[in-house]
Amino acid sequence: MANSGYKGISRVKRTKRHAPGWQTRVVFRGELHQKFFPNSDYRTARDALRAAIRWRNATEKWLGKPRTERVVVGLSRRNKTGVIGIYLAYKRSQRPGRGGRKSKVYVITWKPEPDIVRRTSVSITKYGPKEALHRAIQIREQAELEMYGATLPRPKPRRR
Repeated sequence: MANSGYKGISRVKRTKRHAPGWQTRVVFRGELHQKFFPNSDYRTARDALRAAIRWRNATEKWLGKPRTERVVVGLSRRNKTGVIGIYLAYKRSQRPGRGGRKSKVYVITWKPEPDIVRRTSVSITKYGPKEALHRAIQIREQAELEMYGATLPRPKPRRR
């Protein structure tokens, strides 16, 4: 949390180059958007803070980032599925008599609250690769609705 008590908004004290004010930053999908709100442009520091909050909220809406005080995770270069929070893994069978055989699964992870991680999986062996991924995406979208109140926009696939 920034020193203002609002995510992405920090108080900047007087420096040689700037008057005191509020520095606002929004980062989403590897892009940084920032703007400085000096107190001198507004009647009070509180008015400058309100303007910074309005700008941050509007910028997040324009980018498609859900408005939340929580961290919103972006897509990693290591992600092979193209969907945030879903990855391919091998899972050992827990059933007796199976000899600990491994099967391919899509693992879905999410954080419903800070410091709490939830995880489930969908079998590729049972459903096939396309249906398993489709089911995994549905589970992840349901988790995003509970966490953020909206689903994250699907990123454009990267060229490799």
